[in-house]
Amino acid sequence: MADPEREFSKELFENWTVQMRKGVLDLCILQALAGAEWYGYALVKALVAVPGVGVAEGSIYPLLARLKRQGLVTTRLEESPEGPARKYYSATLSGRSLAKEMEFHFAEMLRGVTGLQAGVDFTVPSSKNRSSVETQDTSPQALNPKTT
Repeated sequence: MADPEREFSKELFENWTVQMRKGVLDLCILQALAGAEWYGYALVKALVAVPGVGVAEGSIYPLLARLKRQGLVTTRLEESPEGPARKYYSATLSGRSLAKEMEFHFAEMLRGVTGLQAGVDFTVPSSKNRSSVETQDTSPQALNPKTT
Protein backbone atom coordinates (compact mmCIF):
# COMPACT_ATOMS: atom_id res chain seq x y z
CA MET A 1 0.00 0.00 0.00
CA ALA A 2 1.31 3.44 -0.94
CA ASP A 3 2.27 5.82 1.86
CA PRO A 4 0.07 8.95 1.39
CA GLU A 5 2.60 11.19 3.15
CA ARG A 6 5.43 10.00 0.88
CA GLU A 7 3.24 10.49 -2.22
CA PHE A 8 2.40 14.03 -1.07
CA SER A 9 6.11 14.78 -0.50
CA LYS A 10 6.97 13.37 -3.92
CA GLU A 11 4.33 15.57 -5.56
CA LEU A 12 5.59 18.67 -3.73
CA PHE A 13 9.17 17.91 -4.77
CA GLU A 14 8.16 17.43 -8.40
CA ASN A 15 6.25 20.74 -8.41
CA TRP A 16 9.22 22.49 -6.82
CA THR A 17 11.67 21.12 -9.41
CA VAL A 18 9.37 22.20 -12.26
CA GLN A 19 9.27 25.77 -10.90
CA MET A 20 13.04 25.83 -10.43
CA ARG A 21 13.66 24.61 -13.96
CA LYS A 22 11.41 27.29 -15.45
CA GLY A 23 13.47 30.10 -13.98
CA VAL A 24 16.83 28.48 -14.55
CA LEU A 25 16.03 27.64 -18.17
CA ASP A 26 15.56 31.32 -19.09
CA LEU A 27 18.92 32.00 -17.45
CA CYS A 28 20.61 29.14 -19.35
CA ILE A 29 19.18 30.28 -22.69
CA LEU A 30 20.18 33.91 -22.20
CA GLN A 31 23.65 32.93 -20.95
CA ALA A 32 24.25 30.76 -24.00
CA LEU A 33 22.97 33.39 -26.43
CA ALA A 34 24.88 36.20 -24.70
CA GLY A 35 28.11 34.35 -25.39
CA ALA A 36 27.52 33.44 -29.02
CA GLU A 37 25.01 33.03 -31.79
CA TRP A 38 23.46 29.54 -31.83
CA TYR A 39 21.76 27.46 -34.47
CA GLY A 40 18.39 26.55 -32.94
CA TYR A 41 18.76 22.78 -33.06
CA ALA A 42 22.29 22.92 -31.61
CA LEU A 43 21.06 25.15 -28.76
CA VAL A 44 18.22 22.72 -28.02
CA LYS A 45 20.64 19.78 -27.89
CA ALA A 46 23.03 21.72 -25.62
CA LEU A 47 20.26 22.73 -23.21
CA VAL A 48 18.81 19.21 -23.05
CA ALA A 49 22.27 18.00 -22.00
CA VAL A 50 22.62 20.44 -19.07
CA PRO A 51 22.64 18.35 -15.87
CA GLY A 52 19.74 19.02 -13.53
CA VAL A 53 17.75 21.17 -15.95
CA GLY A 54 15.81 18.20 -17.31
CA VAL A 55 14.15 20.04 -20.16
CA ALA A 56 12.29 18.48 -23.07
CA GLU A 57 13.27 19.47 -26.61
CA GLY A 58 9.77 20.66 -27.46
CA SER A 59 9.66 23.19 -24.63
CA ILE A 60 12.65 25.26 -25.75
CA TYR A 61 11.32 26.70 -29.02
CA PRO A 62 8.28 28.30 -27.33
CA LEU A 63 10.64 29.87 -24.77
CA LEU A 64 12.84 31.22 -27.56
CA ALA A 65 9.76 32.68 -29.26
CA ARG A 66 8.70 34.37 -26.01
CA LEU A 67 12.19 35.78 -25.45
CA LYS A 68 12.12 37.12 -29.01
CA ARG A 69 8.73 38.79 -28.44
CA GLN A 70 10.16 40.35 -25.28
CA GLY A 71 13.04 41.83 -27.28
CA LEU A 72 15.68 39.74 -25.52
CA VAL A 73 16.59 37.53 -28.48
CA THR A 74 16.94 38.11 -32.22
CA THR A 75 16.88 35.57 -35.03
CA ARG A 76 18.18 35.31 -38.54
CA LEU A 77 17.71 32.71 -41.26
CA GLU A 78 20.58 31.25 -43.21
CA GLU A 79 20.22 29.05 -46.26
CA SER A 80 21.49 25.53 -45.79
CA PRO A 81 22.82 23.29 -48.56
CA GLU A 82 21.50 20.32 -46.58
CA GLY A 83 17.82 21.30 -46.55
CA PRO A 84 15.63 24.09 -45.23
CA ALA A 85 17.04 27.40 -44.00
CA ARG A 86 18.47 27.35 -40.50
CA LYS A 87 17.36 29.76 -37.80
CA TYR A 88 20.11 31.27 -35.67
CA TYR A 89 19.49 32.93 -32.30
CA SER A 90 21.45 35.57 -30.42
CA ALA A 91 20.84 37.77 -27.40
CA THR A 92 20.07 41.45 -27.88
CA LEU A 93 21.77 44.09 -25.74
CA SER A 94 18.76 43.89 -23.39
CA GLY A 95 19.03 40.10 -23.34
CA ARG A 96 22.73 40.22 -22.48
CA SER A 97 22.06 42.78 -19.76
CA LEU A 98 19.27 40.67 -18.27
CA ALA A 99 21.49 37.57 -18.41
CA LYS A 100 24.10 39.40 -16.31
CA GLU A 101 21.46 40.49 -13.78
CA MET A 102 20.08 36.96 -13.60
CA GLU A 103 23.58 35.50 -13.15
CA PHE A 104 24.26 37.90 -10.29
CA HIS A 105 20.95 37.14 -8.58
CA PHE A 106 21.41 33.39 -9.03
CA ALA A 107 24.90 33.58 -7.52
CA GLU A 108 23.52 35.60 -4.57
CA MET A 109 20.82 33.01 -3.98
CA LEU A 110 23.35 30.22 -4.20
CA ARG A 111 25.61 31.95 -1.66
CA GLY A 112 22.63 32.34 0.66
CA VAL A 113 21.57 28.72 0.38
CA THR A 114 25.17 27.56 0.80
CA GLY A 115 25.45 29.77 3.87
CA LEU A 116 22.29 28.37 5.40
CA GLN A 117 23.56 24.85 4.81
CA ALA A 118 26.82 25.81 6.55
CA GLY A 119 24.92 27.25 9.53
CA VAL A 120 25.63 30.92 8.83
CA ASP A 121 23.53 33.36 10.85
CA PHE A 122 22.73 36.08 8.32
CA THR A 123 21.18 38.25 11.04
CA VAL A 124 24.66 38.86 12.51
CA PRO A 125 26.46 41.40 10.26
CA SER A 126 29.98 40.54 11.43
CA SER A 127 29.69 36.75 11.39
CA LYS A 128 33.04 35.12 10.57
CA ASN A 129 31.23 32.30 8.80
CA ARG A 130 29.31 34.71 6.64
CA SER A 131 32.43 36.30 5.19
CA SER A 132 33.83 32.90 4.26
CA VAL A 133 30.60 32.03 2.42
CA GLU A 134 30.60 35.37 0.61
CA THR A 135 34.09 34.78 -0.73
CA GLN A 136 33.39 31.18 -1.67
CA ASP A 137 33.62 30.44 -5.41
CA THR A 138 30.08 29.54 -6.52
CA SER A 139 30.81 29.44 -10.23
CA PRO A 140 29.41 26.44 -12.10
CA GLN A 141 32.97 25.15 -12.57
CA ALA A 142 33.71 25.31 -8.84
CA LEU A 143 30.42 23.71 -7.85
CA ASN A 144 30.61 20.87 -10.37
CA PRO A 145 34.26 20.28 -11.27
CA LYS A 146 34.88 17.80 -14.06
CA THR A 147 36.67 14.68 -13.00
CA THR A 148 39.57 13.58 -15.14
